[in-house]
Amino acid sequence: MNKKTVAFLLGGAILLSTLPLLLVKGDFEGADAQAEALISEVAPDFEPWAEPLFEPPSAEVESLLFALQAALGAGVMGFILGQYRERHRQKAAAASKSQQS
Repeated sequence: MNKKTVAFLLGGAILLSTLPLLLVKGDFEGADAQAEALISEVAPDFEPWAEPLFEPPSAEVESLLFALQAALGAGVMGFILGQYRERHRQKAAAASKSQQS
């Protein structure tokens, strides 16, 4: 990737992450909380038919588990992308070696 592409992608990522903070007015909350509020508004007598298997003891623990899940996912994605990049680099090196000999 050349430097212009990297700068363009980095700028796009920064723009996509900061624009919602500037343009969205109101509280930031998760989709689960919004769905729960909407369900209680639409059907106030609704009773959930399933219970969660594990409920964290506090909101901080829940946030920690969410962040840990995101970090693990990013680590796995980074590992896979690194594997593909290294595989591509080794194929290119082998191809250039075979052309030289």
